[in-house]
Amino acid sequence: MTAGTAGDSGTDAGESSRPIVYDLAPDCTADDVDVGDHYHAVVNGVVAYGVFVDVSDDVSGLVHESNLTGDYDVGDRLLVRLDEIRENGDVAFAEATLDDYRTVAVDHRPTVTPVDDLETGETVTVEATVSQIKQTAGPTVFRCRDATGIVACTAFEDAGVRAYPEVEIDDAVRIAGTVEEHEGSPQIEVESLACLTGEAAEAVRERVGAGLDERAEPHDVDPLVEWDAFEKLRPDLRAVAKQLRRTVLEGRPIRVRHHADGDGMCASLPVQVALERFIRAVHDDDDAPRHLIKRLPSKAPYYEMEDVTRDLNFALEGRERHGQKLPLLLMLDNGSTEEDVPAYENLAHYDVPIVVVDHHHPDPDAVDHLLDAHVNPYLADEDYRITTGMMCVELARMIDPDITDELRHVPAVAGLADRSKAEAMNDFVDLADAGGYGRDDLVRIGEALDYAAHWLRYSEGKTLVSDVLNVDCDDERRHEELVDFLADRAERDIDRQLAALDPHVEHERLDNDAHLYRVDLDDFAHRFTYPAPGKTTGNLHDRKVEETGDPVITIGYGPDFAVLRSDGVRLDIPKMVAELDDEVVGGGVSGGGHLVVGSIKFVTGMRSEVIDALVGKMADAELDEALSSATALDP
Repeated sequence: MTAGTAGDSGTDAGESSRPIVYDLAPDCTADDVDVGDHYHAVVNGVVAYGVFVDVSDDVSGLVHESNLTGDYDVGDRLLVRLDEIRENGDVAFAEATLDDYRTVAVDHRPTVTPVDDLETGETVTVEATVSQIKQTAGPTVFRCRDATGIVACTAFEDAGVRAYPEVEIDDAVRIAGTVEEHEGSPQIEVESLACLTGEAAEAVRERVGAGLDERAEPHDVDPLVEWDAFEKLRPDLRAVAKQLRRTVLEGRPIRVRHHADGDGMCASLPVQVALERFIRAVHDDDDAPRHLIKRLPSKAPYYEMEDVTRDLNFALEGRERHGQKLPLLLMLDNGSTEEDVPAYENLAHYDVPIVVVDHHHPDPDAVDHLLDAHVNPYLADEDYRITTGMMCVELARMIDPDITDELRHVPAVAGLADRSKAEAMNDFVDLADAGGYGRDDLVRIGEALDYAAHWLRYSEGKTLVSDVLNVDCDDERRHEELVDFLADRAERDIDRQLAALDPHVEHERLDNDAHLYRVDLDDFAHRFTYPAPGKTTGNLHDRKVEETGDPVITIGYGPDFAVLRSDGVRLDIPKMVAELDDEVVGGGVSGGGHLVVGSIKFVTGMRSEVIDALVGKMADAELDEALSSATALDP
């Protein structure tokens, strides 16, 4: 309320003792008036037994002739006292004669109904912020969020014509209308919608923000395995869980990108399922996850320009067609390196938030200023042995703890698929074993995931991956049969590939006494089939490690790339790549990886120079028994 000046003497003397006459805003309702108070009124009708007056557009009543002291015509102004509001809604006024008074202006303060209290058939007022505007062939649909939830509000101007064109995403609005049911969820049929400004808008934003912060708090979950090294990462993972939950509550889509291998799928699928269930609960709509989360693999070990261009195009089309906000990008088992920077810089043109959970050797100086959050064991003085799948199982549980029982085997699958030598691997394998997954089962699930990932290429394969990993799977027998089928075919194709390679593998003993095996994959491996070059090199390497029992380095190379594996040798591949780029002039060297796993690229004409320089660095590398697979797991 703000004080007016009508009837004011111009002094402050006796201000509190002077009677108040309220001047109601046009949108004031019966909720804004009280019996016994005085109001400014306008005559809207004259009858034989009195006059009808308006004190606002919504509040009118009769001044009976017995309570009138003068004669009035339509449009005349007078002061009235509210005498009675009858049970049938009729309002009775009496003319008031006041020699001295002060006027107070009254804005309408409607009773605001929280979204989670909406009931079908009620007429309500909601104050919220706009998260989506979608124009259909009929009405305009505004999806609006308050501190308690999200509701669709439909407004009709004309078929296919945008209603309330002045309203934009993130505006604070006041909506009045009737609650109807649409496809099992409440929906407001809009009677009025107004943008709020100034203090009113700020108050709504503060309420919504505080409510979202409270609802976004992740769940407190006990770790599946006690592991001191992992506990360093838990606060960062908790912060990511809160950001993801808040993103869902805000109605913003999420785009998940992940490395297309076993660890990448063990990371991405649990998070996807947890987010889908949370989205479904928040929006009270089984179809909402289809529009608000999308998971896609990335074949490269970084975010390629091809991928970011495809993602941006999809997001911009979604904004244009469906009125959505641009998505949050969640990078899993990818995204920590300098090679990701061009894609991130492209996203920065559109203010797309980026969150990374990865375990590859990071370049924080290159990427962190472009990221909203970055979780990586190297940033906590740990390393690649904490796999992304291990981290994301805990992340998914923080989002939705009800998923826990479906995930007890997943960290072990991730660790075995990524050849983790973490001290907690035995504990993870034991945890899986308690759930009915033996070590051989875990290995075969990883093999089946890799095989499926290869043939899925750039497709999500949600149901297939769920069935293979047995997460969000409704048929245990189908899971078992599918793993057997895919793993058997993977083993067959690997055996076929290695048999073709074996006569062409070159061997030498390096100065540090490590075995070096290298092979030209372009000339001697089957192309465009499973296993791909990285997998082929990894399997060749594993066989050589088993055969020798000694430190082993394996290089599989093509015209412009090389895939590197080591066992018992501390290569520090990211450092080697940086040195090669400086030392081999014109080599165009790039790449990355872990201490013992990595890949590099170079220009085709400089292959010999790059490979020779790389071998020279490998010959000087330190042997490290801690990096030997012999210490990874007890049999």
